[in-house]
Parts: sequence; C-alpha cells; structure tokens
Amino acid sequence: MPRYGRIGAGLAAVALLTGLVGAAPATAAPATALASAVLTYPAPGGTAVSVGDVIQASLKSGTNATFYSSASGSTGVKCAASSFSAKVLTNPTASGTATESLTAQTFTSCTTNVFGTTGVQSVTVNNLPYTTSVTSAGVVTISGTAAAPIQSTVVLNSLLGAITCVYRTSANKLTGVAANATNSIAFTNQTLTKFSGPSLCFGTAYFTATYSPVKDTSKTGSPGVYVN
Repeated sequence: MPRYGRIGAGLAAVALLTGLVGAAPATAAPATALASAVLTYPAPGGTAVSVGDVIQASLKSGTNATFYSSASGSTGVKCAASSFSAKVLTNPTASGTATESLTAQTFTSCTTNVFGTTGVQSVTVNNLPYTTSVTSAGVVTISGTAAAPIQSTVVLNSLLGAITCVYRTSANKLTGVAANATNSIAFTNQTLTKFSGPSLCFGTAYFTATYSPVKDTSKTGSPGVYVN
C-alpha cells in the first residue's frame, strides 16, 4: 500500500476514536445504589432481614408498660416487664411495607393503684397471632380480625376476690412508631375499651410502652433491626 494510504487509514481511525469519545457524556452517571429492604440489620441500609426471621424486643430500660384510665393520668395498671416476638412474613424493597406475625406479647411484674384492687394476677394478650405491618416511614400497625380481635385480659385481686377485665380496641388495631435513632418501637396512649368486667374495671385503658432494642434473634449476635 502506498505510504499516504497508510497515513490516511491512520487518520480515519483517529477520527473515529475522537468521534466516539466526543459522543460520550461529559460526566459519567454514577452507578445506581443497591436498593435497601424495609427492614435491615445491623444498621439502616444494611443487610435485609430474612423472611422467617424472629424479631424480639423487651421494654426500654427504666420504663414501664402502662394501662392507665386516662391519657394524662397515672391510675391503672403498670408493668415493669414486657416483651414481644414477631416472625417476618415479607420484607420488600424500600419504600414499601414489611409484614410480620406477632406471635407473643407478655406483661409481668405488674402492679395496680385502681381503687378497690389489691394486686395484679395477670395481664394476657388474647387471640394471637396478630398481623403486623411496618412501613418505610416507621409506622407500625398491629391488626386483629373479626374472628380474632385485639384483646387483653387483666385479672386483678380485690377485697371481694379476683375480678376479670377484658379490653378490646375500637378500630381493631394498635399503632406505634419505629425510630432508628433509638432502635425502638413506641406505642403511646393506644385506646382499649372495656368489653366485659365489673365496675372496678375502668371503662377505657390507654396503653403506652416503648420496646428497645429491637433485635433479629435469628441472626448470630442478635443484631439490631432498622427501618428504611
């Protein structure tokens, strides 16, 4: 091939490469970040909690679970110990809603200052399991059904013997808030109405409790669970 032919071919190749470079965007787009699941451990945006894992929590240290007769009062039943256990059913990509099955919730070390009562025999959550949802915004909703409503039974001692007070929620649900900063779930003044029981059972019970830390007990070391 003549020398100028080889030069021409080289120039053509340079021109082609220059055109391709010029066609590329001036600033390359950043790689798309991997989407986080709604529930992760051991930090926000961490590893997705597996379906089937068990999430557990007890009362935040130094706090009580309370069932008071008014939203701002202090008359009623107070429990120094409480815990819950829930199984993860779904854990989609954020923003979304994860679902769980609340399989256990206990209240122990309870006392009463209700007039006419002398002690607490038991506080029992009935009709478990309950369906539970957790949104990316941190809204936790516990829901019952018509056949298995959200219900708690409180057995109190009185001067006349044991009395049984049964409470249900009017909307068949309880709503709490999950907070990553404190790795907690808090329920504040959730209303339960007396379903049955004598006059010593107050008509409305306002339930308040904060559970922390919230942990994935199916994982080694029970790491904290966070909402995304």
